[in-house]
Amino acid sequence: MNWRVLVAVGVLVLPSVAAANFECLIEAAQVVEIRSPVEGVIAKVHVQRGQMVRRGQVLVELASEVERAAAESARFRAQMDGQIFAARSRVDYATKKLARIRELHAESFVSAQARDEAEAERRLAEAELKAAIESRDLAHIEHRRAVEQLALRTLTSPLNGVVMDRLLNPGDLAESGAGRKPVLKLAQIDPLKVDIVLPGPLFGQVRPGMKATITAQGSATRYTAPIRFIDRVMDAASGTFVARVDLPNPKHAVAGGVRCTAQIEGIEGSPQPARAKPH
Repeated sequence: MNWRVLVAVGVLVLPSVAAANFECLIEAAQVVEIRSPVEGVIAKVHVQRGQMVRRGQVLVELASEVERAAAESARFRAQMDGQIFAARSRVDYATKKLARIRELHAESFVSAQARDEAEAERRLAEAELKAAIESRDLAHIEHRRAVEQLALRTLTSPLNGVVMDRLLNPGDLAESGAGRKPVLKLAQIDPLKVDIVLPGPLFGQVRPGMKATITAQGSATRYTAPIRFIDRVMDAASGTFVARVDLPNPKHAVAGGVRCTAQIEGIEGSPQPARAKPH
């Protein structure tokens, strides 16, 4: 019996096309190690492992009594106006004195030398006023510098996420530098990044904006999100490339670091062979 007869009696199941499942991995959008930019003893660590944190939240404080005193001293110097007030008073006095001597010199009551000395005295007073103003401006700059130095001793969160690990505790020495031990490790889990591994022949068929349906390992829940970008360089060893999906996770229902499978709209698997159905 050929396939035409099977069709006639309604027992042939036509070839079907199965949706293609591709391997993928769900990871945190970014993982950040929090290190101190300056060396110092840790005074307080405000978070624990597993705790959610907000961008800008204070995480760690280093001992900073000396820096606080320096900032307060610099603030006081920046507000000192005594030298400027005294210099302005000398300028006012020297200006009035010069005006009187010029009048007297015009009437030949004082010598030209006395007039020149009065002019020099006013110029010196003006120079002292300028120096006092510049000194106060420098004090403002020193105050800002001291405040910035103090701010370096407070570590804040650069992202909204979760504390993955707490590596140092109060009393430990926080050291600066990329090779030093971090204080905390944070992970951004909203959104999550999903890397879908695709075979080389699909390059050019999968495009940014196409919908991908993600199923995490051990879960029956499916999540749909658009593909954000496609790798333009393939992995030569495996002949594959990666499509990246940003998976919104506002309620933190999906864990990072788990394997998953993905289906991409418009991308189908190999046709299944036709089979005869018992009549």
